[in-house]
Amino acid sequence: MLPFINRVYVVLSRARTQVSLGTLAVVATVAYVTAYLLRFEFAVPANYVEIMLRTLPALLLFRLISAYVLRVSRGRWRYVGIRDITRLLLATLAGSACFFFYVRVLTESSVPLSVIALEANLTLMSMSGIWMTYRAMFERHRRLHAHGDEPVRRVLIIGAGEAGNAMAREMIRFPTGYWPIGFVDDDASKWGTRMQGRAVLGATYHLRTIAAETRAEALLVAVPSAAPHQLRRIISRCEDTGLPVKILPGIREVLAGDTMMRHVRDVRIEDLLGRDPIQLELPEIAADLTGKSVLITGAAGSIGSELARQVARYHPQTLILLDQAETDLFYLEQELLENLECATPVAVVADVTDAPALERIFRRYAPDRVFHAAAYKHVPMMEANPAEAVRNNVIGTLRVAEAAARYGCGGFVLVSTDKAVRPANVMGATKRVAELVVLELQQKYPRTKFCAVRFGNVLGSQGSVVPIFRRQIEEGKPLTVTHPEATRYFMTIPEAVQLILQASVLPEVRGQIAMLDMGEPVRIVELAENMLRLSGSVSAEEVSSRIVFTGLRPGEKLHEELAAPDEEEVATSIAKVHLVRHAATSSRRLISEVKRWDAAFQDGDDSGPIAALRALFPNVLDAGIYAEQAILDASSPAVALPTPG
Repeated sequence: MLPFINRVYVVLSRARTQVSLGTLAVVATVAYVTAYLLRFEFAVPANYVEIMLRTLPALLLFRLISAYVLRVSRGRWRYVGIRDITRLLLATLAGSACFFFYVRVLTESSVPLSVIALEANLTLMSMSGIWMTYRAMFERHRRLHAHGDEPVRRVLIIGAGEAGNAMAREMIRFPTGYWPIGFVDDDASKWGTRMQGRAVLGATYHLRTIAAETRAEALLVAVPSAAPHQLRRIISRCEDTGLPVKILPGIREVLAGDTMMRHVRDVRIEDLLGRDPIQLELPEIAADLTGKSVLITGAAGSIGSELARQVARYHPQTLILLDQAETDLFYLEQELLENLECATPVAVVADVTDAPALERIFRRYAPDRVFHAAAYKHVPMMEANPAEAVRNNVIGTLRVAEAAARYGCGGFVLVSTDKAVRPANVMGATKRVAELVVLELQQKYPRTKFCAVRFGNVLGSQGSVVPIFRRQIEEGKPLTVTHPEATRYFMTIPEAVQLILQASVLPEVRGQIAMLDMGEPVRIVELAENMLRLSGSVSAEEVSSRIVFTGLRPGEKLHEELAAPDEEEVATSIAKVHLVRHAATSSRRLISEVKRWDAAFQDGDDSGPIAALRALFPNVLDAGIYAEQAILDASSPAVALPTPG
């Protein structure tokens, strides 16, 4: 069988049109003769035999012309589908109509109408059958020989919709290592129906039984439009089977008809978030960034590096990547050079608190846009090093922002955090001061558009709990959760960066703080449980025993907020993006006071700036979270500053 299939394939590939038309001619001839035999019950009168032989050339001529004009002869039999059958139907009808006009009008031959109808049906069915047989033989041959000794897994597809149908079709037509054996869907109206020759066997709550009865070896979730709560329920039922689970994410790829299997991947914790991911359209950003000089501080970090990737796609004239971490910065530069067609990125190793270095950078590159993502963000670490938090997060922000304004930068965006809302830790307090500094600079430098972007925890970022949980799972250690009721807002890194870019072009965000509507907060303990289940390293019964509660760390809140009670949320032109405005007007004395902190640091005095921060946010110190309590207890006068929100 194998040599025969190979020979057939070689012939078809070299002379596809000739073979197709030749096959059609043979089929039409046999169909025409068979039609006469059926019409006269296999006893064709001699005069009709003569009519049949005289009109056969005309029939073949019309058949071949119709097939050629309607491009039936150019179809590839190995990929035949509904469109090809439709084209064959139209060609058959056209050929029969021309033949009828010729024999009944032009030549007035006595060809029976029933013979014309029978021949058309026999030709259509026979050609369709040949095509389908060839395709089935080809796919069987490829399926048997594509993987060699590699086993092909029997897979149940969860979801009997468009995506599931496309997945089954692709697995049947192309060698993927998976073979569909059936569908599972919670829609009872689909039970017992078939798609791609596979039955819809029942609902997801029958999954354990169905998997055992069908001897399934893997599960594939093909419900790309499912909400996170629906997906959590499906994944939970998949886990009960003990089988490996894959997922098809992204409805856009399905609708576009893109190749399905290359999008299939393991289930990620992002898929199970307690809210629908936000997709922001960014058509207007291209005009704002294309051909411009763009500076990204903290470019080697998780947010900064994703900013660099997304900004690079808009082809800026110059992309300046600034960070202290030379190794991570090197790898980011190499990634952009290899994967993106953009202007050569400029990697600059520098500290945002280094004023002379910032002057050189802004003088040389004159950036049109600045995205300030550089910050110390590990809460417990900043509790132990408050002076460095103030120096980097506050003074560094002021120096970069003022340099941007002095050198005529068109826009400055501060990457902030929900921890800046009624801060209970050093990191949050310094970010809140940075927000106020940026808003005050808008009044001082009106030609530059200043704004801040505030959002919650970012999944997968260097400061996120997710990498910690992953490391603990890999090492077989218990997952450490601070409190059973602790909640956080979560978003993915691409979503965070989309918000930053969108905020940068909103006209109403000038001198304001933007934030994303992040839906409902997620309980950290549920996040840990989901990650344990997805890891496959523990059974469902062992999940709870693998979580240890350690208590809130210094400076941590039980629940985070995106806006303070005295802040007003204002809608923008984008539904999911809001502005937060403080009820009171901020004082202009803050910048001058921060410059005093800078002078104190340069004089070797850390106590003054820390005491000033204590005056701004007394709740931070009331929690007893500073490791440098001795410095704070030193006799240093507290600076009177305006009370923020």
